[in-house]
Amino acid sequence: MDFSSFETVLELRRYTLHPGRRDELISLFEREFVEPLEEAGAHLFGLFRSPAAPDQFVWLRGFRSLAARKSALEEFYFGPVWKAHREAANATMVDSDDVHLLRPVLRGLASPPTGSGVYVTVGPVSEPPPSVFAAFETEPSPNNFPQLPVHTDGPVSVWFSREPSGEQLEPTARSLLR
Repeated sequence: MDFSSFETVLELRRYTLHPGRRDELISLFEREFVEPLEEAGAHLFGLFRSPAAPDQFVWLRGFRSLAARKSALEEFYFGPVWKAHREAANATMVDSDDVHLLRPVLRGLASPPTGSGVYVTVGPVSEPPPSVFAAFETEPSPNNFPQLPVHTDGPVSVWFSREPSGEQLEPTARSLLR
């Protein structure tokens, strides 16, 4: 399977959680949602804690196209797994709408350079610095799954690096990006 093709459409999702409930959501997420999301057609590149924000869960999922995104999200969110666990997941969350829908500028999430540490920078649209191994910008197409809102407040650049910059992300046990 060519995991780089899943970098065609990317969602950077940041959830603000009720105090002290992050590990509860991560446990539920890793136990119940990873395989069903991937079976539906999404690829989960990373699941992260933010050391600077103890009540935040950050994750990345990619799709082969906008049409594949719509199909995968419909299959998952209208299917039995989400219906069985949505109340438990939603009970941990204060906000799940901090979402950037992105397209690639520089693919690299599927094969990051060796090393440790994952840093993400979200900022105004600009050229990525040389230390970046993957870069994305706002996808200008309309959100084709409006049940899950995405940012509409202007274009951004999102960069991933091994060098300290932006927000440090700490991978969970099931994160592919480490």
